[in-house]
Amino acid sequence: MTEPLIVSIPHRLGKEEAVRRLKVGIQEVSEQLKQMVSIDEEIWSGDRLTFRVTALRQQIAGTIDVMDTSVRLELVLPWLLARIASGLRDTITRRGSILLEKK
Repeated sequence: MTEPLIVSIPHRLGKEEAVRRLKVGIQEVSEQLKQMVSIDEEIWSGDRLTFRVTALRQQIAGTIDVMDTSVRLELVLPWLLARIASGLRDTITRRGSILLEKK
């Protein structure tokens, strides 16, 4: 088993607005990438999302914890995707920062 990929993204939205934007963003991304990614499980429990997705025929499990000033994503990647984790980290950080940008 590989080490989890952990990404923290700061924000200035407050917890409630960050959760709202994440819910909308997750829907948009799943629609845009529906040919490559399917959401198998999505469970919100307060400010925590637990999920499982299939991407490139690989199972990914993870959590997103929304705090007052940051969002913490933890992914457990299969071996194949763990090999490209640095690229995933950059993409997640960039897209997450845009989603959580104060406007």
